[in-house]
Amino acid sequence: MVGIRPGNADGVPHGLRAVDTGRRAPGAVRSAAGAGAGIGHEVWTPSNSTSAVSGVSGLPGGLGSGGATSGGLPFGLGGLGGAGSSGQSPLERGGSSDGSSGGSSGGSAAAGGAGPSDVAAIAAKASPALVDINATFSYQSSEGAGTGIVLSSTGEVLTNNHVINGATSISATDVGNGKTYSATVVGYDATHDIAVLRLGDASGLTTATLGDSSTAAVGQSVVAIGNAGGTGGTPSSAGGAITALDQSITANDEADGSAEHLTGLIEVNADVQAGDSGGALVDEGGKVIGMNTAASAGFAMTPSAQAAGNQGFAIPINQALATAKQIEAGQGSDVIHVGAAAFLGVMISSTEGQGGGGRGDSTGSTTSGAAVSGVVDGTSAQRTGLSAGDVITSLDGRAVDSATTLSRLMVTHHPGDQVQLGWLDSAGQSRTATVTLGSGPPA
Repeated sequence: MVGIRPGNADGVPHGLRAVDTGRRAPGAVRSAAGAGAGIGHEVWTPSNSTSAVSGVSGLPGGLGSGGATSGGLPFGLGGLGGAGSSGQSPLERGGSSDGSSGGSSGGSAAAGGAGPSDVAAIAAKASPALVDINATFSYQSSEGAGTGIVLSSTGEVLTNNHVINGATSISATDVGNGKTYSATVVGYDATHDIAVLRLGDASGLTTATLGDSSTAAVGQSVVAIGNAGGTGGTPSSAGGAITALDQSITANDEADGSAEHLTGLIEVNADVQAGDSGGALVDEGGKVIGMNTAASAGFAMTPSAQAAGNQGFAIPINQALATAKQIEAGQGSDVIHVGAAAFLGVMISSTEGQGGGGRGDSTGSTTSGAAVSGVVDGTSAQRTGLSAGDVITSLDGRAVDSATTLSRLMVTHHPGDQVQLGWLDSAGQSRTATVTLGSGPPA
């Protein structure tokens, strides 16, 4: 029998694969280092935070229906979802229909150069087409910050899914004009860590000049630009070089031990930091060839980290745009969610990670599943009778062997959908019920 522990109370919203920046706002969360890569997103907990979740101590968090599950975090929240100077829409450019980046050179790493000497000048070309993203996670009583790339003059913005996953409200400050806009999520692909936002009532925005990531080469000089540390204002920039192409990493959500396997990435030795997620990786001409996505655990937190040979990663822009085009076209799939998010309202134990939780049933055998550590007041989960200590084992007849599986099964659902839920209660009795999914908090 696997013991079920309550979710963590470290204030890290689900989907924020935080790294230790070494310099954070008061109350910012310091995550433990672990295997794989931690995705850089600056997170902090307001001093006046309160909990709205029954039966769970600490700070609950919001969870996206397209993301991996979280420790002590409400499950099923977060469904959410440029043209260059020529005026051509970037959603009509680069990226094959299968989302591949094309032209990658294989997975072998190679030593990169020191990067360009004119980092500030290169960054100045691209920075006006970025936004600083600030997200509030009301269920978690925490806040986070990241970066986005402006795709259209009317406010379509590309960013990482983990930047906004589970957010109850999102705002974005356009670097080009200094204005702050409310943002909604058009759609997302948690499996590939991509999301598209729309800024309300935006017009005349400077859009990103996009390059072709299929021509990226090892040794090529690049600049990573973003909202390092979540401080806003003039974007931070760091020069470096491409050290490898077509890389695969496991990006860990260190709040709950869940993970996503990201592939086809550009590896760089630029100083990518928390808050840079969703920002631009540009070539020497200022053209966007990638979206900053992950830094190795402990990467670039001290001057010695770079000397130790740690890496940063970026999603090739061709791949990101292929997904963005599907989202904009309303083409959902088993990994792409478009529109409002379905919300079940359970909190999943942070101790289970990808391996799943478990409980002995009435016959003495152990059943794997998603271990519930609490429920959100007023949700479908509470009305159905789910409570801390239960283990969810199926959704619509499909086995749930872990919190990650449950999250992925939720991707195809929307508010109002009825699903058949199966679980073992805390006494080991098997139970089923038809549940009408609610809507996640507005984002």
